[in-house]
Amino acid sequence: MPDPISWSLVWPFYLTALAFGYLLGSIPFGLLLTRLGGLGDIRSIGSGNIGATNVLRTGNKGLAALTLLGDALKGTVAVLAAWQYGPETAVLAGWGAFLGHLFPVWLRFKGGKGVATFLGVLLGLSWQAFLLFAVLWLLIAAVSRYSSLAALIASLAIPPAMAFLGEWKLAEATLPLVVLLWFKHWPNIKRLLAGTESRIGNKQ
Repeated sequence: MPDPISWSLVWPFYLTALAFGYLLGSIPFGLLLTRLGGLGDIRSIGSGNIGATNVLRTGNKGLAALTLLGDALKGTVAVLAAWQYGPETAVLAGWGAFLGHLFPVWLRFKGGKGVATFLGVLLGLSWQAFLLFAVLWLLIAAVSRYSSLAALIASLAIPPAMAFLGEWKLAEATLPLVVLLWFKHWPNIKRLLAGTESRIGNKQ
């Protein structure tokens, strides 16, 4: 814990980074892009989620790709913009972006599940973590055809993998995000266990 004098100096930067990240992360690219594309409200389609996987259920792969890119970049931009004030500030901005995507104030705190934004935050913090997550997700998704399962396993691997590489601070920084990601995927977990989870490419 910083001493009282240093804490009084840094807390405005920490709070600003968290708020900046939150506002950036709360931009609902999936909702905005599908409306601009004339597809209506994405929340009335498929799972009702605003993320890229649900946008893909509209059949528009281009909009799904743009949603994935937008949701990821808001995490990356938040981290990199705050990095000039130190790694702790960058982590807080990343947390803010992730929380903004999950609980956007504009949508009554009903946002996405955070996979793309989590990936974007990883890219800003560590290219090794980003690469590990991306490779694991692609492999598991290719084999299982379950986007949710791939995200759950890939995210769970990040903290221990970073700790194994000696990146203890990064492991600690990503652990709360993993917990929240799993929390948001609880309905998917129940469907996976029941064998009713929708596979990649399905429109249900």
